[in-house]
Amino acid sequence: MYLTADVKTNLFKKHGANEADSGNTESQVALFTLRINHLTSHLKTHPKDFGTQRALVNMVGKRRSQLDYLKNTDIEKYREVLKKLNIRK
Repeated sequence: MYLTADVKTNLFKKHGANEADSGNTESQVALFTLRINHLTSHLKTHPKDFGTQRALVNMVGKRRSQLDYLKNTDIEKYREVLKKLNIRK
């Protein structure tokens, strides 16, 4: 499995205030990005997996809404997250 507890802990430690800070907007965006990248690589090898394709589109929408919230509340943090996670806008 690609998303273990250790991976999540390291992700939240890197992008949040601490390893238990899973509700932080930056942490949520980082988690969505990790999952989106995994599903994208899965769809490259399995192009007819339409259930995964639908889940990917929903996840991208959720990440977009989190990024819009971050953009409206703190524009500097928004730009930092985009640069750190290599998300194009």
